[in-house]
Amino acid sequence: MTDVKITGPDGGEVALSGPTRLRILEDGSTTEHRLGVAEIVIAPHTDGPPQHRHAQHDEGFYVVSGIARFTVGADSYEVGAGTFVMVPPGAPHTFANPSDETTVLLNTFTPDRYVQYFRDLHDMIAAGRPLNRQTIGEVMSRYATEVVGDS
Repeated sequence: MTDVKITGPDGGEVALSGPTRLRILEDGSTTEHRLGVAEIVIAPHTDGPPQHRHAQHDEGFYVVSGIARFTVGADSYEVGAGTFVMVPPGAPHTFANPSDETTVLLNTFTPDRYVQYFRDLHDMIAAGRPLNRQTIGEVMSRYATEVVGDS
């Protein structure tokens, strides 16, 4: 019999906390590493990571609540609850919460390897290293991801 993983509202692994909270719901261990899933809770008026592109995985975002701004290259899209954004490998992107309300995103990674990026960020913060464009870019580079553009 194959086990089913159930992650309740207080379960999962909190990899990031603060204005952006990321909770790993599926780290790939149940899906033979085909899929990773996270919940991202973004405080009002909070920017996301620097614009970047992945070379080896797809990334999906489902807006559970609030408003999210997705910047893809030079184009920006403000989308609300019920919207799904799929980012294929090679597409430059970032996200933010431009609104006065909290935004909640369901985030997917196919395959799951980018889940470890968030664990690495967690460890970097715990070690007292600053989060800035350069240090985030260094961690991203371990996962076939590069920072692009000026934002």
